[in-house]
Amino acid sequence: MSTPNGFPQHSRVCLTRSMEGGAVQDLQAKKAGKAAKKEAGGDGAPPKIGTPISETLKLLPEELKANMKIKSITPRPPRKPRLERAASLDEKSWRKWRRFRTSQESLTDPNETSSSNGSLQEASPSPPSRGRASPCNPCCQQESLHSSPDALEASPGGKSRGGGASDLGKRASEISSAFGGLLRGKGFAGGKPRLAQIMPARPLPPMELNVASHSLRTANRIDSDCLDYRHHSQHKFGRVSSSLSDSRLQGNGTLYDSCSTDSMKSTFSVLTPIRAKDVRSRSYLEGSLLASGALMGAEELSRYFPNRNMGIFVATWNMQGQKELPVNLDDFLLPTDPDFAQDMYVIGVQEGCPDRREWEIRLQETLGPHYVLLHSAAHGVLYMSVFIRRDLIWFCSEVEYATVTTRIVSQIKTKGALGISFTFFGTSFLFITSHFTSGDSKVNERKLDYNKTIQALTLPKNVPDTNPYRSSSTDVTTRFDEVFWFGDFNFRLNKDRETVDSILSQNPDTDVSKLLVYDQLTSEMSRGSIFKGFQEADIHFRPSYKFDIGKDSYDTTSKQRTPSYTDRVVFRSRYKDDIQAVKYSSCPVIKTSDHRPVFALFRVKVRPGRDNIPLAAGLFDRDLYLIGIRRRATRELLRRREQKDQRSSSICSIS
Repeated sequence: MSTPNGFPQHSRVCLTRSMEGGAVQDLQAKKAGKAAKKEAGGDGAPPKIGTPISETLKLLPEELKANMKIKSITPRPPRKPRLERAASLDEKSWRKWRRFRTSQESLTDPNETSSSNGSLQEASPSPPSRGRASPCNPCCQQESLHSSPDALEASPGGKSRGGGASDLGKRASEISSAFGGLLRGKGFAGGKPRLAQIMPARPLPPMELNVASHSLRTANRIDSDCLDYRHHSQHKFGRVSSSLSDSRLQGNGTLYDSCSTDSMKSTFSVLTPIRAKDVRSRSYLEGSLLASGALMGAEELSRYFPNRNMGIFVATWNMQGQKELPVNLDDFLLPTDPDFAQDMYVIGVQEGCPDRREWEIRLQETLGPHYVLLHSAAHGVLYMSVFIRRDLIWFCSEVEYATVTTRIVSQIKTKGALGISFTFFGTSFLFITSHFTSGDSKVNERKLDYNKTIQALTLPKNVPDTNPYRSSSTDVTTRFDEVFWFGDFNFRLNKDRETVDSILSQNPDTDVSKLLVYDQLTSEMSRGSIFKGFQEADIHFRPSYKFDIGKDSYDTTSKQRTPSYTDRVVFRSRYKDDIQAVKYSSCPVIKTSDHRPVFALFRVKVRPGRDNIPLAAGLFDRDLYLIGIRRRATRELLRRREQKDQRSSSICSIS
């Protein structure tokens, strides 16, 4: 009988003979034969073939037992096959040749016995040969003949004649030689040679399946700053590309393991692969809102803004015509309260500095390489700059602008308005910065400036209105979906200086509700006489006008002007709740003017659009971009050099 592994039942005992010389082998064989014959003759009956091997060993003389090593081997079922990646024909032939060379070296090396034993235990069993196991090579046959001289009396077929002590000796020698051949890396007749396990010289480094692990990033050459793109896209973009299959990644004879395939999938999750059948398909919805491939369509919008909300930074600052610019604009443009930068930055300036180009370079230097200048315009000393993330510039229409002068003499352009408009996806935007008439009691003049602006500002020009049915020819703010109006409106507090100072001293923090009771703009907006349909976020900052330059104190000159909220940001929308104010504050650290910059952060809902609008074609001020980035890098190098010099320098004092 045979076990499921293909070995005979008595193969639980492994006999290995240790022979030290040819003469010793012959002497031991003769003694074993004589002892077997003597015991067989004494009992009068030869032992049966089915006798257990433990009883058979009792019949052997003490000398033979002393030279035999008995080891207990418990066969176990083969392990599950290990999944391996597919290999080419050349790789398979190379592996086969390497396995053959290794097996030859293992057979010739006497020190490989223990490794071959381990290989035998783990390898899958070869099919059993017919009848009894026989020696695998002539070397084993010669060893068997030397161990038992009576083995010549055996039949050529290898079957026992049924009696005689010579059969017992021959059987013991055959078992010893057969299992010795197996332990040296050989199987049964017709079986394949089994190779020893090749263990690495040192333990392998741990390899995690997470793409964020250092070893996997190195193996697949993924950028060290990027984590798992698939997990990142699920969190940020809300969806993952599922059309990329493993078979598509194994083209042109290139092979990848599972880790590499997953890494390539995650890399492609930002830009979704386009199937050929989608490109072949035709639709009458091409260029419309519902088209799958529309540049301004819903699919593209959801790809960049899954919740269809974008962040907009709007700021206004009266620079008082100062030539000196702040050293650092980070606190102004990049406040620390929000965790992320905004998608669009719009900065309006009144009484701007003489060098407008230098001001724009400073803005570009502060915002860095992630933003580009979409458009900038000027009306006298009124400046406006619109920066946008560079990967969103493709979804902007042509940018249009218009100006209005509110002075009686049109050549004097210190007071007036400047408007910039464009369409982003399917949402139209209008940004207006204004400088109204100054004076504590000139409220009516300021309302006239407002009315003239909404009537004379000729926008849009070529870009179509997204909703002409809700537009008015007498009010420019009704012709756009989202409108932001900001600037130095010059509305004051209707209270004397002493009362205002006392209120500010009582509430040094952010409780300014008592001051807003006397605010001219708040009262006029509540009556509906100005900024109709506009809203303003809650004010929690101190008045932005009028400060002593370079100080935190309000006007200490002989005029003793009353502190006021002259710099404001208001907004309106065609659709309810499209604009949500996130933050509304001032920047007290910038002290180069008598005004403090005022900024607001908004979340604005964006809608899909059509591809029939004139696009900006990705145009931006490239020269400004290069100058700003170069200056940003140079300033950083100088800062690091200064830090290095400070660390290396030391002062020694001798007392």
